[in-house]
Amino acid sequence: MKTEFASPERALPEKLISDIHHARNLPLVRELTQLISDAFAILNTHRQIIYCNATLINVLGIDDPEKIYGLRLGEALNCIHSNETESGCGTTAFCKYCGAVNAMVKSQNEPDTLKEEEFRLVAGKENQSFDFRIRAKTLELLNGIFTVVIVNDISNEKRRNVLERIFFHDILNTAGGIQGLIGLMKEATEEELEEYLHLAESSSEILIEEINAQREILAAENENLETKMSRLNSLDILSSVIAVYKNHQVAEGKSIKISDKAVSMNFISDPRLLIRIIGNMVKNALEAETAGQVVTIGSIEKNKKIQFWVHNPKVMPEEVKLQIFQRSFSTKGSGRGLGTYSIKLLGERYLKGEVKFESQKDQGTIFSVELPII
Repeated sequence: MKTEFASPERALPEKLISDIHHARNLPLVRELTQLISDAFAILNTHRQIIYCNATLINVLGIDDPEKIYGLRLGEALNCIHSNETESGCGTTAFCKYCGAVNAMVKSQNEPDTLKEEEFRLVAGKENQSFDFRIRAKTLELLNGIFTVVIVNDISNEKRRNVLERIFFHDILNTAGGIQGLIGLMKEATEEELEEYLHLAESSSEILIEEINAQREILAAENENLETKMSRLNSLDILSSVIAVYKNHQVAEGKSIKISDKAVSMNFISDPRLLIRIIGNMVKNALEAETAGQVVTIGSIEKNKKIQFWVHNPKVMPEEVKLQIFQRSFSTKGSGRGLGTYSIKLLGERYLKGEVKFESQKDQGTIFSVELPII
């Protein structure tokens, strides 16, 4: 059996049955079930679930723990990567950066140490995103080796951290900039006043855009976002994106241009959401580049659909490629990570398109969203 990270082997059927029976009858299990209100499970040496409490059963929405015994945690949680290989959870390239698998492996390698990690999970048919914290401790009990894992859903905590970062840092900085411009206007010449008014107008538009973006993501995650479809033109959309982001702080010293090969096509979509999606692609591309670089945007007809794309010269590291659309993942530190996640969420769930990316040494990075023309 092949693996790109953790061991792929599983217990033989008779050994698995023995482990399940063994775990169920451990004197410690009843005490753990009474003491721990969070979701927890006991794993064998192959990271397979051999016991779980009622909280985890409720989280998974199942009525019988026997349905997940023998599965690994990612398989029980329906992680989108858990069935990509024959060996299952823990054995794909994506698993190298999964906090859950890392916590389990580390706890088995260092059985005297409690391991705690955060992990992001995309799961289910709707590709829902979750943030969890896992604690893992491997113990030797009655001549058997078991790993106890406790799992907490920290999605709300992560969302709060992101909002605090945006409102207390990004939005406050923008508002402070507008306040500074108003101060300059009081003593400005007529020529300076016109320039300051233009800058204040651009800054206020960015401020409103940032607030609206967060409101729409919250509505989208709660399935309360309404789309308003209208007839659009691809070049008009691209021009609107540039108008929004050319004066953004991330564009300082860099430029955005429309490709000479961009096609003019009429199609039907929600202009507000589409500009938000392409704008986030542009913003991410600008943030990735240094001064003097050019971000190029364009549109093409592909497979009887309209595809919008954004290109920047820099190539993403492999670690970033494997986590790019996960909520809360960011290369810019904690309290970030909604940009590419929102592109995927809005582009696929609400505009019924397909969002993807390529990042290679000789071509740089290209993000795209392909939409029905209707």
